[in-house]
Amino acid sequence: MTITESCRRTSAQARGFLLRSTPPQRTRWNQPLRSPPKPRRFIRNMRAMLRKALSQAEREGLIVRNVAALSLPPRIRQSEGRTLTIDQAHTLLDAVAEHRLGLVVLLSLVFGLRRGEALGLMWDAFDPEAKTLRITHAVKRLKNRDANAETRTKIVISEVKTPNSRRTLALTSELVDALKAYRAKHNAARLKAGDAWREHGLVFPTSSGRPSDPDNFSHVFSRLTKSAGLGHWHPHELRHSGASIMLAQGTPLHVVSEVLGHASVAITKDVYGHLMEGDRRAATEAISGALLGQRKRVAPRVAPNDAEETG
Repeated sequence: MTITESCRRTSAQARGFLLRSTPPQRTRWNQPLRSPPKPRRFIRNMRAMLRKALSQAEREGLIVRNVAALSLPPRIRQSEGRTLTIDQAHTLLDAVAEHRLGLVVLLSLVFGLRRGEALGLMWDAFDPEAKTLRITHAVKRLKNRDANAETRTKIVISEVKTPNSRRTLALTSELVDALKAYRAKHNAARLKAGDAWREHGLVFPTSSGRPSDPDNFSHVFSRLTKSAGLGHWHPHELRHSGASIMLAQGTPLHVVSEVLGHASVAITKDVYGHLMEGDRRAATEAISGALLGQRKRVAPRVAPNDAEETG
């Protein structure tokens, strides 16, 4: 049997099984994927792929309902990973202050930006008068589907994926001044590049105006953190660190969620909720102090009838 024939046979068998399957069967289908244990994210991705295929079959009238959509995916426990302490953050910012990537590191830390969002910041999204900076685009490295391309991957600029990711950040006067000063250096670099410059409107492009390689940024950032005596760190840990510092400074959870661009506050709580244990304890102590602490004791009132009986 050829590979093509084998694939067709397997496809036909799978098609028949999927058309006859029920939600309980779909949920049980997840179980073999866990033995031997496989990452829950892998199982969720497999389910998502199956759900998409059955959704198309439902649109074409091949099935009555998409049973994969009714099955229960395994829950993925979110983790914030490592975070910089405030002292470590100060050390890092001092070390990169004069580096060409100093400002992108600062903005990533202050606002908890994703790596692609930081590299995808646009000058037309910066409003110095309103003191705002909008997140509209991200830089990504994607697989190159062009068979004639010289490279297997390509770097692209794309709009951010969700409405929550597309957000407006409030800038301090210090950050506005820092961006203005950086723009002056940016314009000088553009003039120096001359005809080699390719304008994309990016705040943090390469020396020729093209989008920066996210992986190269990670490598350079790691070298910077090592030089600062902090060891190896990844740019995404700036995002976690920024969120942790915001919460530690008492920023409300829903505000942190908006700044990070999370789809919901529930995601922010799932990832960073354990950092709010101190807030919950402080709230409990406050209300306990109000209700159970020292207060003026008021003698109970005695009803007239009760007074006569006791007299």
